[in-house]
Amino acid sequence: MSIVVFSHDDCLKHIPNEQHPECPARIEAINDQLIRSGLDFVLIRKEATDAPWEAIQAAHSQAHIDFIRAEIPEYDHEWIDPDTLVTPGSLTAALKAAGAAVNAVDDVMTTLNKQAFCAVRPPGHHATRSKAMGFCLFNNVAVAAYHAIEKHGLERVAIVDFDVHHGNGTEDIVQGDDRILFCSSFQQAFYPFTGEDTSAGNVHNVPLPAGCKGEQWQQAVSEKWFHTLDDFQPQLVLISAGFDGHAEDDMSQFLLKEEDYHWISVKLKEIADKHCDGRIVSTLEGGYNLSALGRSVVAHLKGLL
Repeated sequence: MSIVVFSHDDCLKHIPNEQHPECPARIEAINDQLIRSGLDFVLIRKEATDAPWEAIQAAHSQAHIDFIRAEIPEYDHEWIDPDTLVTPGSLTAALKAAGAAVNAVDDVMTTLNKQAFCAVRPPGHHATRSKAMGFCLFNNVAVAAYHAIEKHGLERVAIVDFDVHHGNGTEDIVQGDDRILFCSSFQQAFYPFTGEDTSAGNVHNVPLPAGCKGEQWQQAVSEKWFHTLDDFQPQLVLISAGFDGHAEDDMSQFLLKEEDYHWISVKLKEIADKHCDGRIVSTLEGGYNLSALGRSVVAHLKGLL
């Protein structure tokens, strides 16, 4: 069995300043660990294409799209919020990141390949329908979900987000849409300070305290997600794969390890095998300690095999 990995060198062209944690070295660290682990030999590498504008428009307002395009500088960089900046290559990178998710959906829906991972940046899950924030320009996983619904006729798509930060952008875009089930676990009282008072029936959030270890996290998501996912019977499982909850990552106070990311990947694969012929598309979100990120992605992909 193989996993298809979609990526593109254009994702390296979004170049923040030297101190910014969301840097091109993240993709390089993942690739290094995939080779070092030997996993690279069972991966199928495919080059991402730009997301069609109509796919972006399914998840974002035209005003948001126009804003991102207008903010791209000719030189240097431009801050568009306190955490998020754009550089001359940012639009190209963002279109490839969202395009990889679209490509991956097409691949698992129309070929014998059933699992795909998008090694892309910038990430996406903080981008709301009308606002870029939290390092995110376009919401890659939401673009993928609506592409699956509109182009492949799916009626039930699950999005599971285990990044340590609440996927506020994804929730903003999909809340109230009963065709999409959104499950998000995250550190409570932490950026972006949302997700603890959600009332939408298709959103299942699991806020957990700082210092959360693997056993506590596994128990919480088991209780809150798995029966709900089974009842939903997804025709496709999408994953916002953030690894910034790792104990070695300074971007949070969670204490997860590679074994936890392997565990959740195995569990989601079991759900996908049960309901949708194993169809899973995972796309990279956070993860900023380069060594921990690379090791965690390896564990994640091994769990999806």
